Amino acid sequence: MYRAGHLLLRPLTQLLWRPTVVGAEHVPMSGGVILASNHFSFIDSFVIPLTAPRKVRFLAKDAYWQGRGPLALARRGFMDAMGAIPVDRQSSRAAQDSLDAALEVLRAGDAFGIYPEGTRSRDGRLYRGRTGVAWLALTAGVPVVPVSLSGTAQVMPIGATRPRVAPVTVRFGPPIDVARRWAGVPQGRARREVTDEVMDAIAALSGQERAAAYNDLPADAHGPAIGT
Repeated sequence: MYRAGHLLLRPLTQLLWRPTVVGAEHVPMSGGVILASNHFSFIDSFVIPLTAPRKVRFLAKDAYWQGRGPLALARRGFMDAMGAIPVDRQSSRAAQDSLDAALEVLRAGDAFGIYPEGTRSRDGRLYRGRTGVAWLALTAGVPVVPVSLSGTAQVMPIGATRPRVAPVTVRFGPPIDVARRWAGVPQGRARREVTDEVMDAIAALSGQERAAAYNDLPADAHGPAIGT
């Protein structure tokens, strides 16, 4: 399903968004890896898998797999084709369930996409990262590839119901290998410093203004904020 979806969607992506992809060679082609990106738009979770050189899986709210009728069936097929993982956002264990699902992907040797800010930036700034990305990297012992997206806010701004035609740029940075360097360091300190290192790398790629605060998770967010 994933491969068939890509064969159908990649040409459409090239036509509508004309993506410029920089640094794809930095993404390891085998083994577990985290792709940690800034976040502007609902379509970010489709742009990255459609431009990355290997399969990348993201979390998505389980409501996308619910419903009946042709539209619901098409929506489920689309999410499956993109390799999305359903998560119940209403569960009291949503954050931990999300981490567990991501860890399963990484331990299977696959690539997992995450937004350390937790939710989409509404003002264009890059917010403080939540430490779920570091917990995953340290627990699974996998590298983190920083990713910068630009243009996706113009393709599908927050509140829009249909994507627009606009150019998109995706930049992949060199992988950050954190597991060895932080072995033996107290977990709380390691998670915070690894997260800050990842956010610094994303900022260097994106050139965004930094925000010292966390980005609040709105009620209409498309996935749980992983980590605290």
